[in-house]
Amino acid sequence: MNIDNIEAFVFVNHFGSINKASKALFLSQPSVTSRIKSLERELDAELFRRVGRQLTITDKGMEFLPFAENIIRTMKKGKAHLQNMEEKNEITIACSGLISFYLVPRLMAMFKERFPDQKFRIMTETSETVARMVSDGEADYGFASNVSQTKLNAERVIESPIRLIVPSDHPFADGGAIDIERLVETPIVFFECGSLDWTMVHNLFLSLKEQPDIQYEVDSMESAKGIILNRAAIGFLPELSVYRELEEGSLAAIDVSALSHVSLKTDLIHHNDIHIDDFDEMVAIIRKAASQRPGVSPLSYI
Repeated sequence: MNIDNIEAFVFVNHFGSINKASKALFLSQPSVTSRIKSLERELDAELFRRVGRQLTITDKGMEFLPFAENIIRTMKKGKAHLQNMEEKNEITIACSGLISFYLVPRLMAMFKERFPDQKFRIMTETSETVARMVSDGEADYGFASNVSQTKLNAERVIESPIRLIVPSDHPFADGGAIDIERLVETPIVFFECGSLDWTMVHNLFLSLKEQPDIQYEVDSMESAKGIILNRAAIGFLPELSVYRELEEGSLAAIDVSALSHVSLKTDLIHHNDIHIDDFDEMVAIIRKAASQRPGVSPLSYI
C-alpha cells in the first residue's frame, strides 16, 4: 500500500477539498485525485462521495481514517527518530534508580566498547515514567519493571533476587537460610519501592502472628543500605544494589525460605512502532553485564 496515497486521503479529509489538499501537499489536483482513486482500488472501497460541490467522506472512509492517520503518524515518528539519531548520534535511555545506580556504570563501559562513536543520555525516573517516556518518544530505550503498555516491546533482562541483607557480623550471617518468623528478633528497615514484588514482602509481614519491628521506612535504596551498614537494622534489598558490599564482606545476603521465589524483575523496553537493528545485541550486552554482578540471575541470550 502506497504511503503517498494514504497521505493524500488524510489531507483531503482534513481540508475537505482536493484543491486545498493539493496546495498543502504541493501537488496538482489531478495528482491528488489519482492517488485517492488508487487507494480506493486497493481497498476496494469508495472513500469520498461528492454531493453537489461538497466532498464528503463515506462510512467506509470514516472506518479507515483512524488506521490511515496512525500509519502517517508512525511513519513521521520513525522518520524523525532516524533523523534525530543521525543528527545527534545520541541514544536516550530512561531507567529506574536501581539500574541507574548499580548497573549503568558498568553497562556504559561495555556499550562504549561495542559502539565507540555512540553518545548516550541517561535519565533516572520511576518505572511508570520510564514507560511513558518510551511510549511518547522521549526516550529510545527504557529499563522498567511491571510494564503493561501494549505498544511497548519488553524484553526481560534482569532478575535480581530480593534477599535479607544484614551486617556481616550479624548473628543471622553465621548460618544458612532462616525462617521469616525470626525477623521479630531484630529491628527492620523497610524499603518501599511500590512494585508488586515489594508488595509481596509487605503482605508476608502482615500474615505473621507477631509483626516484625519495622523501625525505619524509607523510599531510598541507598538510605536503607546505609542504615544496615551502620548496624541500626536489617532489611530486604535486591542483591544488585549491594554487590560491592557483598564482595567486600561488609554485608551478607541471607535466604529467607518464604521469599526464595521473589525477585526484582527489570525489562528493556522500546516502542513497537520503531524497529531497532541493534536491539537484540543490546539485550545480549545488558544480560552479560548483569550476569557479572553478584546476586543477579544471568538470563542467557537466545
